[in-house]
This record gives sequence, structure tokens and C-alpha cells, in this order.
Amino acid sequence: MNDFNAEPAALRSAELVAVERVLNSGWYVLGQEVRAFEQAWAGRCGTTRAAGVGNGMDAIEIGLRALDVGPGDEVITTPMTAFATVLAIVRAGATPVLADIDPRTALLAPESVERCITSQTRAVVLVHLYGQIRDMDNWVELCARHGIALLEDCAQAHLAEWNGKVAGSFGRAGAYSFYPTKNLGAIGDGGALVSSDAALMDRVEVLRNYGQSVRYEHPELGLNSRLDELQAALLQVRLDWLDGFTRRRQEIAAGYRAGLENPLVRLLQAPGHSENHVYHLFVITCEERERLSGFLKERGVATLIHYPMPVHHQPPCRDIRRDPQGLAASEGHAGECLSLPCHPQLSDADVAHVIKAVNDFC
Repeated sequence: MNDFNAEPAALRSAELVAVERVLNSGWYVLGQEVRAFEQAWAGRCGTTRAAGVGNGMDAIEIGLRALDVGPGDEVITTPMTAFATVLAIVRAGATPVLADIDPRTALLAPESVERCITSQTRAVVLVHLYGQIRDMDNWVELCARHGIALLEDCAQAHLAEWNGKVAGSFGRAGAYSFYPTKNLGAIGDGGALVSSDAALMDRVEVLRNYGQSVRYEHPELGLNSRLDELQAALLQVRLDWLDGFTRRRQEIAAGYRAGLENPLVRLLQAPGHSENHVYHLFVITCEERERLSGFLKERGVATLIHYPMPVHHQPPCRDIRRDPQGLAASEGHAGECLSLPCHPQLSDADVAHVIKAVNDFC
């Protein structure tokens, strides 16, 4: 599913130069490398500020806390996401509420969110799942109409665009993960928040560093969640390659969309003219997923499931509040979804092999 050893030698060489630069600097936490990456990443996201943090889950938690979301507040999100999304809401002290998805896209369904809103609702965490971004005007309008904050979970949507604007620039803030398998991945963990709200970002920078405003002064209780200099330097190098890697993901996805023609396999809805999806994952659905996965494995094609168990089926979350009409679409997608390889090191021959293997399944 990911072949880091196949990455270009020129990228590896540039990374080693960046590592040596950090080692020679003698400064390893919240220094010049972090500031340089934050400036570069904010610029690419179309926001005025970015703040590096320890990981993507911390980015969501810190974002909620910076919005004063906490105990007694409800935050609506999707059950079709990595568990970290919901765990971040819980860690912020708020109560997660699960809305259902649109089965055509696996993204959060606005009509389900509307059914979940109460007087305690303070925010929606909108997950740009699989690298998709859709209908952002509607989400901005929905949250504004109800007086609730929109926080974007962009962990899988690095530089995805809707109507020319980048993921993370629509809501009050956008939370990014730089886990190694992400479209922009570190050589370890990392994350960031982006926003053009100066007051919000000032508070984010306090919260990520123990709640410290100036050295040894702590006006509130924060976290120890800082992007380190080494990862920031590596991310700066990898950012130079992100556009090319993204184009390759899109080429692979286009190949799959053109070539997959097995009636037992369904594709998610193709992006519209205003949507620039970045295909962190290429996901299909199949009622006989387990048999298909085994069939592909026998033919040398790796697959993964994102995600086999919706959040409300996890033991700590079985009593979590949810759409009163249920979460049937999420449960159906979790039972049928399957991710095909889509990393930028795949060759055209690899893509053709995957297409043939899927089409041969019967």
C-alpha cells in the first residue's frame, strides 16, 4: 500500500541534507525550521498562520480547546473516520455525536448533521475522508446558520481544493496530520493547525506548549504537543515533492476510474468540476469484500480497509449519541469498503496489474 523505499533517490538525499542541517544547528524544538515550515504550509493552505503540533489528533484537540469547546459541549462528526477524530473530541472534554454519511461519497451527510444539532452543539468536525472535499459552501452556511464552529479534519486531504480554496481554509481552523503514510508525511509523527484567525492561532501556540504564554508563565493548562525541528525540516523537503506526488495519485485514480469495469465493484462518486481530490486513498466497495481481498492478495495486490468498524461499534463508544434515524449508511460502507494501492511510486504496469486483478474477480 505504501513503498517508501521506492521514493526517488534525490528526495532521500535532500532529506539527509536537512537532517544534517538540524543536527548542526544545535536547536531541536520550536526553532527556525518549525517557523519556516509553518510559514510555507500556511501559504500553501491559503491561510495566514500555521502552528506545528505533535500529531493530527492533537491538532483536533487543540483546535477545539482554542475554540473554547469542552465539558458540556457537543461536537458532531462522522463514524467513518480514524478513531483519533472522536478521541480528540473526548480528550477536549466535549461529547462526540455521530451523524451518518452519504453512501455515494462516504462523507458526512448534512441532513444527518441537522438531525443531530441540539442547544449543546458547539462544533462540527468535518472529515475530508480519502482526500475528498465537497460542498464547502453548504457546510459553511450550515454552521453559520446554527451558530456553531466548523473545524476541518484534513488529515487525508493535503492541498485538496474546492472552488480553488484549499482544505483547512473554510472553517475556523483546519487540522492536519503528517503521519508517514499521509500525502505529506513526516519520518515519524507530526501535525499542524492552519487558520487566518490571529487570536485563535495565538491561543493554539499557547496550548501546544504547556499553556505557556511566555517562558515559565502558564495562564492555562495546555499540552506538550510540539512539532520538532527535525520533522519540520524533513517536511519542508517533502513539501517540494507534494505537487508531483499528488498529480501521480490523481493519474492512478484516473486510470482506475477508466479501467475498472467489474459489475461486482462500485466506485465512490467521481469529483465534480469544482473539486480537486488528492486521493490519499482510492476506495471501492464490494458486497463480497473479504473474498475480493483474498483474491487480490493471491495476485500480489495489497489492500486495506478504511475503516472496517465504524466508531459506534468500538467498545468505548457503543453508547455514544448518534443520529436518531441511525447510522445505516456508515455501517453499510464499513462492511463493503476496500482501499486499493494508490501511492505515487506505483508504475503504470502496477496500475494495469491492479485493474486486471479486480476485473478478473467473479
